[in-house]
Amino acid sequence: MNNQIAAIVLSSFLIVAVPTALRAQERQSCVTACDAIGYLSKNPYLSGSTASPFSKYDPNSPTNPYSRYGSRYSPDGARNPYTSGGLHIYGSDGTYLGRLNANSYDPESVANPYGRYGSRYSPTSVKNPYSRYGSPYSRSSATNPYGLEPPALAKPASRKRPDW
Repeated sequence: MNNQIAAIVLSSFLIVAVPTALRAQERQSCVTACDAIGYLSKNPYLSGSTASPFSKYDPNSPTNPYSRYGSRYSPDGARNPYTSGGLHIYGSDGTYLGRLNANSYDPESVANPYGRYGSRYSPTSVKNPYSRYGSPYSRSSATNPYGLEPPALAKPASRKRPDW
């Protein structure tokens, strides 16, 4: 009888534990499958982070001023103040967090201080110091210098929402 109860408890534990383990694997596979090119993070030790000292040499990095996503003149450039394009930002839980561009009039831009994704008061903004994605203490934040699950940057052509 005790063996049956232990087996039931063990099997229910496995049912709960397996999806959590799979989510980490799905996130890793989704980073490559969903055209993600890096992370929006202040963690300089995280591979693929925008704060990494090597990201300025990456041909797809928004910190490289000569890349497609870092050029001031590219339609997808993060420094272009006239574009409505740019890299898409997704939280570690799959939440869409806006576009990375310098257009302060684009409603989906993180540079728009009155928009949903650029406001200091919006819960889905990386600029809100009290939100999950902007707090310097949150594990999923872009501003945490030690964060391990920062928002991912995806290519604009993908238009896919990651299934994390």
